Amino acid sequence: MSDRERHNQIEAAARLLRAGGVVAFPTETVYGLGADATDPEAVRKIFEIKGRPADHPLIVHISNATLLDQWAREIPEAARRLAERFWPGPLTLILLRSSHVSDAVTGGQDTVGLRVPDHPVALALLQELGPEKALAAPSANRFGRISPTTAAHVRAELSEGVSMVLDGGPCRVGPTGFTPPCASSMAPVLIIFWPKPLPRASTGRQCTTACAAPLPCIAPTKINLRR
Repeated sequence: MSDRERHNQIEAAARLLRAGGVVAFPTETVYGLGADATDPEAVRKIFEIKGRPADHPLIVHISNATLLDQWAREIPEAARRLAERFWPGPLTLILLRSSHVSDAVTGGQDTVGLRVPDHPVALALLQELGPEKALAAPSANRFGRISPTTAAHVRAELSEGVSMVLDGGPCRVGPTGFTPPCASSMAPVLIIFWPKPLPRASTGRQCTTACAAPLPCIAPTKINLRR
């Protein structure tokens, strides 16, 4: 596919999203099923297509770390340091949500998950949408099924309701990671999804270096691939 064809596809996907559509797009981990995070009705379509319970929150994908304050409040310095160190990448920060983030995105919770995907197609789509928009997205599969890592997987499973599938090739990382509780009991929780297991010592060193403070980290574990 030429650069012009790719650009035209991304423009078309952005138009569909602005109109309330649902678009499947690639990230470095899995394909996501995205809707405009500022449009609660569009976000609800995700749950209908997936058959996902409405109280299961979605991750909000943003284009860069400078947009954190648009989507979250009372952001700890540790979170900013982690974002600076690990974004773009498979790091999700769970923070207190800002006032305009809807219950449709958070499942009624007072927190929101944020990340910057490390995939050129996802980033180009977010750039095309503009800084006032973001993509609320779980994995692009039926609830409880294996998360897809190719566009073909998405098309085979979600043939109805999806406005467009952006094909960015196979996801290079895949859905594996670990979850360290990198926050004190008084601060929002920080969750890292990382592409491969790391030794406990390495994990602790990376978190400590990023945050300039010792952070507790648990041993690496695989995440649930059925989401």
